[in-house]
Amino acid sequence: MPTKKDKAKEEVAAAPKKEEPKKAVATEEKVEEKKVEAKPAKVEKPKAEKKKKQEKGAHALYKIEGEKATRVRPTCERCGIGYFMADHHNRFTCGHCGFTRYKAH
Repeated sequence: MPTKKDKAKEEVAAAPKKEEPKKAVATEEKVEEKKVEAKPAKVEKPKAEKKKKQEKGAHALYKIEGEKATRVRPTCERCGIGYFMADHHNRFTCGHCGFTRYKAH
């Protein structure tokens, strides 16, 4: 008695083979040349010199007068000494706690 495997083999053998697609024969055709317009040359801009930013650090927070060092910015009222406030155009702000003190105009 034939098994399922034997039947599958018979079906594969009986099935028509797929034909390979025919390779297209290259035919020479006239290729139209496209008119290429000349692009205008790019104008190179001279690079602007970069200004060197003033370095910030602890020396920017103090002003030295003779032998005495004074603080340039106020300290935070909530956080205490050691926490300087940021100087904005109309206010001072603490970066640690967010306390804001407005400048008098």
